Amino acid sequence: SPFGTMMPAYYAMHAKDYLNHFGVTEEDLALIRVKAAHYGQKNPKAGFKKAVDLETCLAADPVSKPLKVFDCCANADGSSAIIVASEKKIKDLKVEKPVWILGVGAASASVNMAGRDQYHGLRAAEAAGKQAYEMAGLKPQDINVAEVHDCFTIAEMMAYENLGFAKPGQGKELIRNKETYAEGSIPVNVDGGLLSKGHPIGATGGSQIRTVVLQLRGDAGEMQVKNPKYGLVHNIGGVGLYGNVTIMGV
Repeated sequence: SPFGTMMPAYYAMHAKDYLNHFGVTEEDLALIRVKAAHYGQKNPKAGFKKAVDLETCLAADPVSKPLKVFDCCANADGSSAIIVASEKKIKDLKVEKPVWILGVGAASASVNMAGRDQYHGLRAAEAAGKQAYEMAGLKPQDINVAEVHDCFTIAEMMAYENLGFAKPGQGKELIRNKETYAEGSIPVNVDGGLLSKGHPIGATGGSQIRTVVLQLRGDAGEMQVKNPKYGLVHNIGGVGLYGNVTIMGV
């Protein structure tokens, strides 16, 4: 960055505004990391497989206040590939468990942080979500499992609200009540997310798609959510500069 600011500092700006605006605590953010660690232990492809408790998260060294070490994902090496085919090709190949793309959305926001009207949400992600829901003919409450871009714990918290799973400022209730766990009302990142898998940048979106495809096919092993019909993938670029949402179903 020409300003000497790195990615954690940019997300820390959002975290400070979010916590101050809604009265959310650093403990609420840490609960997201505890969840990620819980599911990372169940994911054979996760880079971080150790349990992390709340006290450890809160006692960790600061990276860019209020974000601490465990609030941040780590970069990782990785690759991904996705096969997309027409309905005719699916039938020709006799694919046994096809997963259908029902809706997609893409949006962008100001690259200039000073040009944003607020910092407690990501406008691009919100707009992309609305586009995808409209195309799919679905609502947030129809989604049974979701993968969101948790490069930092604050990013997952904002995603709960940007995607309509909670009202503004109420995302904390989802994580406090474990509603985003596999047994909850809206399971989110039950593969450990970027916080446990690591973040291979360009391959991250493909990894998220893979997770939801496995869930919808019933092939997610220890991470499996019960009988999901619709899944959502949310990916962002930069500090919410780009937002992309894909909704799939079986």
